[in-house]
Amino acid sequence: MDSLITAAARALAMGDPLGALNRVALRGDAPALALRGIAMAQLGGLARARELLREARRAFGPDETVARARCTVAEAEIALVSRDLGRAPTALGAARTTLERAGDRANAAHAGYLQARMLLLVGRLDDAERVAAGIDATALPPAAVVGYELVAAGIATRRLRIRDAGAAVARARLAAERTGIASLTAEVEDAARLLDVPAARLAGGSRDRLLTLEEVEALLASDALVVDACRHTVRHAGTTVPLATRPVLFALARALGEAWPADVSREALLAGAFGARHADESHRARLRVEIGRLRSALLPVAGVDATKRGFVLAPRRTDKIAVIAPPVEQSHGTVLALLADGEAWSSSALALALGTSQRTVQRALDALAAAGKVQAVGRGRARRWSAPTLPGFPTTLLLPAMPPGG
Repeated sequence: MDSLITAAARALAMGDPLGALNRVALRGDAPALALRGIAMAQLGGLARARELLREARRAFGPDETVARARCTVAEAEIALVSRDLGRAPTALGAARTTLERAGDRANAAHAGYLQARMLLLVGRLDDAERVAAGIDATALPPAAVVGYELVAAGIATRRLRIRDAGAAVARARLAAERTGIASLTAEVEDAARLLDVPAARLAGGSRDRLLTLEEVEALLASDALVVDACRHTVRHAGTTVPLATRPVLFALARALGEAWPADVSREALLAGAFGARHADESHRARLRVEIGRLRSALLPVAGVDATKRGFVLAPRRTDKIAVIAPPVEQSHGTVLALLADGEAWSSSALALALGTSQRTVQRALDALAAAGKVQAVGRGRARRWSAPTLPGFPTTLLLPAMPPGG
């Protein structure tokens, strides 16, 4: 490797992309193309960076597998920033294997970190945790250690292990201070703030108040029956009843939970769960059917008793019921929660993260755009969506995780 390539690589490692470009801007050989691509990515020219890295990967040739794998890792980092998450984790896995076999521990660890971060973004917590556990963090460069610890914090937060998350953020802060890179320090401070801001709301009449993540963790660990409107589950003593795919049942459970210990009238349940303003016999018959289904679903944790005017929730082994909900509730809230990270997402990446169809996400984006809550940049496959940060709005931290392999 010649002296200019070495100097450019050192400049990139120090967070000086302009210094790197000054050394290789006029060169078209494969190593120079790769370094130019990384420098352009650091400067925010993602489209040009992607083109340069693809040119470099082709220029290296089929026999230079390690160099090509390094280009794949750099392209994946651009895909992460631009939220182009479709095939990147799979490509990263292959590149990581190549780098490990070649003894390139630093880049193999970096590929693993990127793969874990992408899996975390799309809600595949089990896969993200498995990949993160296999990373040799001692091989990571200082800047990547910051990202690795933030991934660990993200996983712990989504698992509601808030003490572990705080410890990971503290390690990330120390690593960021060692690098001296201001943007990394700012990213760590943003992560630290997320642990302290309201992440949920205790819902229901006079009990209504905001909760931090630590308070949510404590509530779920208590002996209370919790109706969780963030993840659409009902939980008690380690037993979780998932109702995300059964919205009517969850609406009934939430209404009964918010009213407890009082009952809820049949008319109120019909209006809330079915939108029936003027109930007829068919609506009442449907309510009886859905209440029967709710009784069956909640059997491990609670009963649903009939009263003269309606129904009441009857927890089995506790005298406490709590309902938690997002701090701000509005239409298409899960889409807005993902966009609240400040990055620009493609509709395909949003669909992947939410475990739904791209068409469903596109309809939600169109509705949010019409209401002035999101904006789009670009056209066709290059179109990206973003939203302004909303104070008190939920982040991805309490969004439901996708099932393994989802």
